[in-house]
Amino acid sequence: MLCISCLEQMDFLSTTAERDLFLQESFPSGFQWATSSVSFKTEGGWSEGGKGETIWDRFGHEGLAFANQTADLACDSYRKVDYDVYLLRGLQVDTYQFSISWARIFPTGYRQSQSEKGAQYYDQLINALVASGIQPIVTLYHWDLPQALQNYGGWTNASIVEAFKDYADFCFSRFGDRVKIWNTFNSPWVVSHAGYGTGVHAPGVKDYVESSYQVTHNILKSHAEAWHVYNDNYRKTQGGKVGIALNSDWAEPSDPAKPEDVAAADRYLQFMLGWFAHPIFVDGDYPAILKDQVEQKKTACSDSVPAKLPVFTPTESKRILGTADFFGLNHYTSRLVSNSDGGCTPGPDGVGDFHATVDPTWSSTASDWIYPVPWGLRRLLNYIATEYLSANKLPVYITGNGMPTDYSVDSLTDTSRMDYMRSYINEALKATLTDGVDVQRFTVQSLMDGFEANQGYSQRFGLHYVNFEVGSRPRTPKQSAYLYAEIIEQNGFSSQKSKKFKAAERPLTRRLNNLTLSLLKLVSLVSLKFLQVA
Repeated sequence: MLCISCLEQMDFLSTTAERDLFLQESFPSGFQWATSSVSFKTEGGWSEGGKGETIWDRFGHEGLAFANQTADLACDSYRKVDYDVYLLRGLQVDTYQFSISWARIFPTGYRQSQSEKGAQYYDQLINALVASGIQPIVTLYHWDLPQALQNYGGWTNASIVEAFKDYADFCFSRFGDRVKIWNTFNSPWVVSHAGYGTGVHAPGVKDYVESSYQVTHNILKSHAEAWHVYNDNYRKTQGGKVGIALNSDWAEPSDPAKPEDVAAADRYLQFMLGWFAHPIFVDGDYPAILKDQVEQKKTACSDSVPAKLPVFTPTESKRILGTADFFGLNHYTSRLVSNSDGGCTPGPDGVGDFHATVDPTWSSTASDWIYPVPWGLRRLLNYIATEYLSANKLPVYITGNGMPTDYSVDSLTDTSRMDYMRSYINEALKATLTDGVDVQRFTVQSLMDGFEANQGYSQRFGLHYVNFEVGSRPRTPKQSAYLYAEIIEQNGFSSQKSKKFKAAERPLTRRLNNLTLSLLKLVSLVSLKFLQVA
């Protein structure tokens, strides 16, 4: 549990000035730099090559996303493998994290429906990455469930565990000779919370009393089965790693001098991160504080129980514990958390008896969820190292970090994203060099703008601007792409000691040498029309 004494021991954050000092140093040799994409956000080709319908296809077609937008075409990455790899080569990233659409491989969710064209698309992408010296990192599930499985309850149906296990087995067998890092799930909390709790994401189920908890239960069992499939059948010959990418805010006590606020901040973290991390990294079961809160509410709210938490059998707990070769972390923002009486209200705030707010001095973004609080990442990394990794000493991979700008106001000079990226990467550097947290990778989200779930195209997360008004979906590097390439080239910030980076000093016409070289190497593969920018 988070404690006042623990917070006081974080003397590197004792004052605002000390907390916000910029560290002009480099990451350790071998540190990996990555960017990412998500299948349903970028691929398009929603019904091509035998692909089955996904829950996000259905969500968009039913007019539930912003302005009735759909992911039917998205960024058209399904047809633009060489184009996208060209962009990656320009950045000079070490790794590229992307997700496989389950329905593109198995249209109905089951092996008997396998689409060879779907598998060939990912073969093409993986081969292009390997040929370019970029390590592919594959996420098996990033929110786009085959609709055929959702028709039978999706993640609330226990039979999905075996279906996911078989899907994972196929992917390991087909792609594992070239893919050495796998995420079973990316941000599964969002699936449970937004997909089956609040219903703002696909499949739009609004049931935080029971379905949301059952979804987490089945996701954890599915993750464990996939890890064991790899461990038993593929690890010896392929030599890869399998883990899970968990998302979490940092929870700062509203008043660190109040024990009740400190305890509330810990409950916030346990209901978000611990819900998934504790079973995998600690003891095979949900956090004690989460179980205690559910039991207390069951007693106090006998007429309207706000949460029904499934129970793992001893065999299931043993099966789940230790099923990760690294700790994957997605982090975007922080919250100030205070103690409250949640009564009998379903959802984490109500069941967890906490209230989360933001500091009015924190800057905002296009998302009403993401407020830049860079120092929160450093605190969270230290918390993870203490809470989950003190015994097993696994490395931490930052598998997602980024912020959106508005569709209407975004320009190629995305100064706010540059400030966000630079400051968050620097906090990871402090955690690595000063605090000794074994952070080995940083992933900037994302390679390009895309279809951002229920927000459609109204928010832009990309390092590259995508013109969604043009059918060919041309991409253009933003200033943040050049900054990221510069950080990668320096492996951090050490060579910037003499001159502070300022966005206004970088003309839009400037092109880094490696971007030019990448273009020359790929010009034979990509047509001139294909490479036109908006």
